[in-house]
Amino acid sequence: MQGRKIFKGKVIGEALVTGDDISFYGGCDPETGEIVEKGHHLEGKSVSGKILVFPSGKGSTVGSYVLYALKKAEKGPLAIVNKVMDPVVAVGCIISEIPAVDQIDIGKIQNGQKIEVDADNGVVTLIEG
Repeated sequence: MQGRKIFKGKVIGEALVTGDDISFYGGCDPETGEIVEKGHHLEGKSVSGKILVFPSGKGSTVGSYVLYALKKAEKGPLAIVNKVMDPVVAVGCIISEIPAVDQIDIGKIQNGQKIEVDADNGVVTLIEG
């Protein structure tokens, strides 16, 4: 699937998929990578070591720094794939050097599916499933 490069990098990993937007500030524990927002589809799940696939970000600009804290604690996602990248998530990916792509039809990606993110070229490839 062709999308748009937000930040460079190439990774292969397991997709953690939600149809809910994510707020990193207050919605994700920066020390563990666990989604803590009450009622969120991913509540109780960790973004650590996963390719995080979600429609868009939401919430405070502090979310950029939460992504940075996750990366520094080695609890961050391998990559981020969005339908529409919001500025908070984009800045977080850039300062944290997390590969990121948007303008992707995320409905084609299944939770737990192995995917490749080639953010250098803005391409997401389904490997399994």
